[in-house]
Amino acid sequence: MTRPEISFEFFPPQNLEASFRLWDTVQVLAPLAPRFVSVTYGAGGTTRDLTRDAVATLHKSSGLQVAAHLTCVNATRDETLGIAREFAAAGVSDIVALRGDPPKGADRFERHPGGFADSCELIAALRDTGDFTIRVGAYPDKHPEAADAAADVAWLKRKFEAGASEALTQFFFDIDSFHRFRDDCAAAGIDTSKIVPGILPIENWKGAVRFANRCGTPVPQWVIDAFETAERDGREDLLATAICSEMCSDLLDAGVDKLHFYTMNRPELTRDVCHAIGVTPEVRLENVA
Repeated sequence: MTRPEISFEFFPPQNLEASFRLWDTVQVLAPLAPRFVSVTYGAGGTTRDLTRDAVATLHKSSGLQVAAHLTCVNATRDETLGIAREFAAAGVSDIVALRGDPPKGADRFERHPGGFADSCELIAALRDTGDFTIRVGAYPDKHPEAADAAADVAWLKRKFEAGASEALTQFFFDIDSFHRFRDDCAAAGIDTSKIVPGILPIENWKGAVRFANRCGTPVPQWVIDAFETAERDGREDLLATAICSEMCSDLLDAGVDKLHFYTMNRPELTRDVCHAIGVTPEVRLENVA
């Protein structure tokens, strides 16, 4: 099995304790030599300043390639592109461009007066600056607002046509969902080598279920049953590692060569899964006689 290229997603810290947790997460995972790490934007743009600060700090201090999330929510076009210019001025050349989730309490996305209508408009504007490598989201399981699975494929094609260079998928529990999505994308003329599966190591089962429900990601009954049993036996981490490692291994066997991990700023399980699929710390031997 060929060593895959990996990348990690982090949350911006919202207090001092969370800042230490983020830095500890980076210290644990950086030796695995990710091709990039990304820092998220909170729903409704609530962590805009925190994301900007975390991205700038990681870029300067970690030695990692850092991608900043950027959304269309609660900002005008000028404000959004102003944030992008700040990233560029700080030396950050990678952006994950997303429409963004509605603000808390809102049922659906509403275009901000003077703002971008959707992710494709944002992608095109970022492309026109010439400053960024642009990544976008993709949905193996139907997006909650999509009419059907075909609409998700059509939107992804529009994103690539607007200027995206790579897509990171939402996490999934059923590997067949990813394969069906990839096949549908290929049939639509999308270069599937640019679609990177998103992987969620399950650090907290109940939290993962809530996350899945918000995202419209189906949870298979066998996974529910397995975690209910594991919780009774106190073996949740062992089960989570086994399930996630097997999923990653199956994806690699099917020709996937890149994986994107949603770390939740809790690195141990992600590290263990990476080790299980052959991604171990890169060690340089110097001055060895």
